[in-house]
Amino acid sequence: MVERVVFRVDASLAIGTGHVMRCLTLARALRERGHECLFVSREHPGNLLKLISEEGFAVHALPVGSERDSELPHARWLGASQAEDALSCKGLIASWCPDWLVVDHYALDHRWEVSVRPVECRVLVIDDLADRQHSCDLLLDQNLGRSRLDYQGLLPQDCAILTGPHYSLLRPEFAALRADSLARREEGLLNSVLIAPGGVDQHNYTSKILKALLGCKLPDGIRFTIVLGATAPHLQVVREFAEQYPWPVEVLSGIKNMAQHMATADLAIGAGGSTSWERCCLGIPTLLLVLAENQLPASRQLATSKAAIMIDADDDLCCQLQRAFSLMSDSVTRRDYSNAASEITDGLGVGRVLDSMSSISDF
Repeated sequence: MVERVVFRVDASLAIGTGHVMRCLTLARALRERGHECLFVSREHPGNLLKLISEEGFAVHALPVGSERDSELPHARWLGASQAEDALSCKGLIASWCPDWLVVDHYALDHRWEVSVRPVECRVLVIDDLADRQHSCDLLLDQNLGRSRLDYQGLLPQDCAILTGPHYSLLRPEFAALRADSLARREEGLLNSVLIAPGGVDQHNYTSKILKALLGCKLPDGIRFTIVLGATAPHLQVVREFAEQYPWPVEVLSGIKNMAQHMATADLAIGAGGSTSWERCCLGIPTLLLVLAENQLPASRQLATSKAAIMIDADDDLCCQLQRAFSLMSDSVTRRDYSNAASEITDGLGVGRVLDSMSSISDF
């Protein structure tokens, strides 16, 4: 039986691209099982409406609204009040007759979910914050260190809860490349460094990293690959900076083979968030920049687990990067960090989430 799934998720310069990207991963897996998916997403600056459509999914664009809520910490990310958003979505979603509604948005809570949810439609909420109530049948929080106790009092009694990177929504190519990537770690190389501070990099941390590295003593033969999203506002600035760099730098944007670039990197400099689990799956030693408050808890857990070295993006980057490179210059240390990272997730979380959805709805 073909079931229908509606996703309510946004991307923007403020939100970033990670929420849409992980929802697309789940949508592709649902499509492979024969289900139909519809995306509802707002026309924020930096949105990914075109990408969603290019992936072959139906997408309904919402204009940026005129109202604002102030109750939730991330209310400004919605581009409307919850009531305005619900009014725009309710009729559309009901007309599509979905069996599941997937909500991945920090600015929406139980009030929106109750208002919009069609009769007999199940709700999956994807969250990272555990800071507000939800009305859902299934909740996914894929962050390291998260447990069901964090959601105590925030969910219905009968809600199923999935927590931890065991359930991380990674594209299948990460699991497919895992063995080869882990084997590469045994070679003890430190030549190729991947710099990927998020798809948008609104505040141009890429250039800040490159400037800081100019003051560092780095291994001979080192080269850099920079990956940014197609909507990154500082892409041209980064390209121009890279052309003058004393070490080889390749700048890529909007790529479809991120897993391949990660698997062939010896070290990564990257942001917290969903890409942390991609790097862990492939066992990449990481210098981890915390670029948003919501990334801090999971980043601390990664550092405690010796899966990454935390870098304070607002402190002296040059000194921090120099210390980190000095530590990572030891092949045994890099291997230890790689092993710790690889134990956090195997990249098969999407299948586990689908199995959980199936157990609730007989997919």
